[in-house]
Amino acid sequence: MNRLILAGLVVLTLLLGASAAAATATARPRVDPRVVADTADGQTAHFLVVLRSQADARAVGARAPNRVAQGQMVYSALRQTADATQAGLRAQLDALGATYRAYWIVNMLAVTGNHAVLDAVLARSDVLEVESDRAFQAQLEQPLSPRAPAAPTGIEWNVSQVNAPAVWALGDTGQGEVYANADTGVQWNHPALISHYRGWNGVTADHNYNWWDAIHTQINPGGNVCGYNLPAPCDDYGHGTHTMGTGIGDDGAGNQIGVAPGAKWIACRNMDDGVGRPSTYIECMQFFLAPTDLSGNNANPDLRPDAVGNSYGCPPSETCVTDSLLWAMNSLRAAGVFMAVSAGNSGSVCSTVTDPPAVYQSAITVGATDSTDTIAAFSSRGPTTVDGVTFRKPELAAPGVVVRSSVPTNAYAYESGTSMASPHVAGAVVLLWSAFPQFARNVDQTESVLEQSAVHLTSSQGCGGDSATQVPNNVYGYGRIDIKAAYDLASTMPMPWTYFFPLISRNP
Repeated sequence: MNRLILAGLVVLTLLLGASAAAATATARPRVDPRVVADTADGQTAHFLVVLRSQADARAVGARAPNRVAQGQMVYSALRQTADATQAGLRAQLDALGATYRAYWIVNMLAVTGNHAVLDAVLARSDVLEVESDRAFQAQLEQPLSPRAPAAPTGIEWNVSQVNAPAVWALGDTGQGEVYANADTGVQWNHPALISHYRGWNGVTADHNYNWWDAIHTQINPGGNVCGYNLPAPCDDYGHGTHTMGTGIGDDGAGNQIGVAPGAKWIACRNMDDGVGRPSTYIECMQFFLAPTDLSGNNANPDLRPDAVGNSYGCPPSETCVTDSLLWAMNSLRAAGVFMAVSAGNSGSVCSTVTDPPAVYQSAITVGATDSTDTIAAFSSRGPTTVDGVTFRKPELAAPGVVVRSSVPTNAYAYESGTSMASPHVAGAVVLLWSAFPQFARNVDQTESVLEQSAVHLTSSQGCGGDSATQVPNNVYGYGRIDIKAAYDLASTMPMPWTYFFPLISRNP
């Protein structure tokens, strides 16, 4: 039954994609002017070639009879669309001597080529657009000085602030759920993280399906302390280890730094010492939708994480304005993966949520508060405007000022930023889905629960014309998350009908 449904949906998706391609076959592909400039005068450049045929992941995911099928169906639709339409382009690129990496979460190729390659691509009727894949400096925080005490300090203030311990007391710590982050890597054997790593069995580590390195060659000049194409997790910057700790960290000896210490984690490195490309960001999203072994083969969407903490910004000033990044994020959401995205650190003025992926309407964007629930001065505010449409940002807020968490090597440090805020929300999701499996993979409903149960906070700043009593608003969104209040609200809600479907499974 499931296989018949899956096959039908995939065929329908491919037919729709083929029809769309035929209808627009005469349209010339769009091209980012920066790609033209980057390939001028015999130069070789990095660019993304996006094909016209794109699977409608959201429509496929919405038809899934249960959450196991949801991941399988979305993955199959995306993969089969790419497999059915990329052969001609790949053959031409091979003939031209261009190098490329093919993707399926978005039907595209990341190409390294010259102007002749670009001209050949633009002459193809199956190409929708060519986007820049320039390297950019991500917006990341550095640890504050001095480092935090290594001695156990108990439950950190920020973890208590979001009321996570009250849910732990009910027996729910995130067990059975998987948390992920795409960042600068992770010190996987940090005392606060090792026992929570899905690849660690207490004796040996198996990094297959639990780790992926999207940094295959040097991007940031100067080399990298970890290297490239890493077969095991390593953090070349320190940022990813810190954000991971806030999501799930606990060393079992009193350093209780994480919101969901009963969950397991996986990770992907998408930056070379803080410098990435749109393609490296997308590659990590692809790994999360269907994790692979260390060779990049045997993808298995059943091993996808439940929630992802995204603690980075992709600044338009640094060329990151790709449609494909949005499509990849939407595909993950369609597969039932909850992504919490940092709002950015460009406050305190209004309309400073400007960096993808926080800027997208479908992103669950998170601002930063301090221990008194006051918005951080640096936390980016809304509203934001994309393609002529103006909308409110952020959706939620969480602690992000002087947050203590894990850093290499086996240490702890304070950091401030919206990077520190988003892991609280992703951690909250794995706590809720562990406690209420009937809501797992339902991103829309979970977002609504977190918003309605948040500590509603107001601002007199007036961003976007907000009144001083308005909730939601363009400073706090719906307010600072309260996980116990979300738990209480979820406990009163009727079970979705899919919970009673006979093929439903607890995991993934």
